Amino acid sequence: MKPEAIREILAGAGALLEGHFLLTSGRHSPFFVQCSQVLQHPERVARLAGELVVRLALAPPPDAVAGPAMGGIILAYETARILGARAVYAEKGPEGMVFRRGFRLRPGERVLVVEDVVTTGGSVQAVIDAVDRAGARVLAVGALVDRSGGRVRFPAPFAAALSLPAEDYSPDDCPLCREGVPLTRPKH
Repeated sequence: MKPEAIREILAGAGALLEGHFLLTSGRHSPFFVQCSQVLQHPERVARLAGELVVRLALAPPPDAVAGPAMGGIILAYETARILGARAVYAEKGPEGMVFRRGFRLRPGERVLVVEDVVTTGGSVQAVIDAVDRAGARVLAVGALVDRSGGRVRFPAPFAAALSLPAEDYSPDDCPLCREGVPLTRPKH
C-alpha cells in the first residue's frame, strides 16, 4: 500500500490533527496522530495491521505480539490475529512496563512489539524491557506511524506503515507557545 493510501485511511478516520499539542514525551508539536480514531474501525485496523505485517516480513512469524497499554492493545490483537500468534499487552507499573492480568511470556519466546505512534520510542523501549525481563526475545518492532524522523533506535529491526515529519519542540523553544497558540492535551 502506498503512503498516500495509509494517510487517507488515517485522515478519513479523523486521526490526523493540526494545532498545538502536548505529546506524551512532553514535547510540543503542530500536529498529532490520534490513532484511537482509526482503531475504533476494525476494517481499517485490519488494513493497517496487514500493511505493517507486509513491511515487517517476519519469517517464521512470532509466537506473541506485545503492545503497550493503551495505544498498542488493539494493534497487537489485530497483528497477532493476522500472524496466527498470541496477543499480550504491558501496562505501567512501579518498575516500568509490566505484563499483568495473567499475561506471561516464556523464556525464548519470539515476540513482535507494536505501537500505534512512535515519537521518542520510550513506550516501545519500556515494552522491550518487559519482554527482556521475561526472558523472551524481541524479533522486531512495528508501528502504524513513525514520527521520530529516524531518531529512534531499537535493539531489533523497526518498520512503520507510515512515516510522518518529526516536527516537535521542547516547551522552552516552541514557536507555537511564543505565538500564543493554546496548548491542547489530546490524550485527556
